[in-house]
Amino acid sequence: MDLFASREVLTVTELTRQVQDVLEATFDQLWVEGEISNLRRPASGHLYFTLKDEESQVRAVLFRPVARGLRFDLEDGMHILCRARMNVYRPRGEYQLVLDYAEPRGLGALQIAFEQLKAKLQAEGLFEPVHKKPLPFLPARIGVVTSPSGAVIRDILNITKRRFPSVDILVAPVRVQGAEAPAEIVEALHLLNEIPGIDVIIVARGGGSLEDLMAFNDEGVARAIFASRVPVVSAVGHEIDFTIADFVADVRAPTPSAAAELVVPRRGDLVQQVRALSVRAARAVVRNLKIRRERLEKMTERVRDPRRRLVDLRLGLDERFNNLAAALARRVGAERERLRRFETHLQYLSPSAKLATLAFVLDNLRKVMVTGIFRLVETLRARLAGHTAMLDSLSPLSVLARGYAIARTVPEGRVIRDAKDLAAGDPVGINVAKGRFNAVVTTIEEE
Repeated sequence: MDLFASREVLTVTELTRQVQDVLEATFDQLWVEGEISNLRRPASGHLYFTLKDEESQVRAVLFRPVARGLRFDLEDGMHILCRARMNVYRPRGEYQLVLDYAEPRGLGALQIAFEQLKAKLQAEGLFEPVHKKPLPFLPARIGVVTSPSGAVIRDILNITKRRFPSVDILVAPVRVQGAEAPAEIVEALHLLNEIPGIDVIIVARGGGSLEDLMAFNDEGVARAIFASRVPVVSAVGHEIDFTIADFVADVRAPTPSAAAELVVPRRGDLVQQVRALSVRAARAVVRNLKIRRERLEKMTERVRDPRRRLVDLRLGLDERFNNLAAALARRVGAERERLRRFETHLQYLSPSAKLATLAFVLDNLRKVMVTGIFRLVETLRARLAGHTAMLDSLSPLSVLARGYAIARTVPEGRVIRDAKDLAAGDPVGINVAKGRFNAVVTTIEEE
């Protein structure tokens, strides 16, 4: 009997497909709570992680478009509540959660997004005091980025008009909450920076919840405030509310009304200060004139009779002139004596005298040298004559001149010193004092 004849046999693929159909149809949308671990961020921008509790875990994925829409960043160890659907990956027979929404458990998502962006911008230095621009003392034109309706703009207009009516207010109307608000605020800041004559910008809105103020916790808004060449005053919410815009702005005002008071001085106060300064300046002028008058009186007392002073000055001038003339004469005499000593010393050191002495010595040396040369030549001549006589006496020519002859063998030309070296009939060459002749040996005689 075939055990499998009445049973349906499934392949792995078929089994996986059936499991996929059941799971994805049953868990098309569900809420799951757990802790994130093994979070990975590949280049695709998708987020892969494990969602776990004390006893179990499940794989999860958050695709890039959904991840960009979150107001916070996922981190390992974060506890979240997510809305997801079940998905089965058939090639590996694994199931995972595909998230389309997530929010932190415990601390709210908006607060986490606020803290993460604050830490990021602070690390980049956007909050540093060195970047804060000072507010102008008396702005001629103020730009206001806020909602065109509501109490905020009315408060700012009333306060600026009451404090200094001649200040121009240019309102850049924007939405101050909602998804479109950040882009409108950024555009308004760029526009006000391009308009000439804007001295300061106020970014303002009334109070509200953290969610209501999120447009001012946007990274784009923060960077637009930081990049503004015009000083920016942040006046968002009530005094206890803090936004990212407050940290990046050049000045933070606790309320929009306080921002208007910070930016625009009170005209009456300025008038009073000008009056006080005028009084101080007048008093300073009077005091200065009094001091100068007293100084002039003292100087007048010292110069009551200028003619006497002139006589004294003339006498003093004559005395100084005489002293100067005497001193000059003494100085000229001293310089003349000094010049005379230098002249005597120069004459002593003059090279002409030394040259004359050296010329005399050179002439004597020349005479001595000529005399010595003549003597040496005579001595050498006498010595040469003696040597010549000695050479003449030793010369064989002298011997020949006395009648002697030199016999040589023919044809060798060898000098014959012994008669035994010849035989009768040998030719012989004979050298005499004048000339040479040949002879033949006829006989040989021994001594």
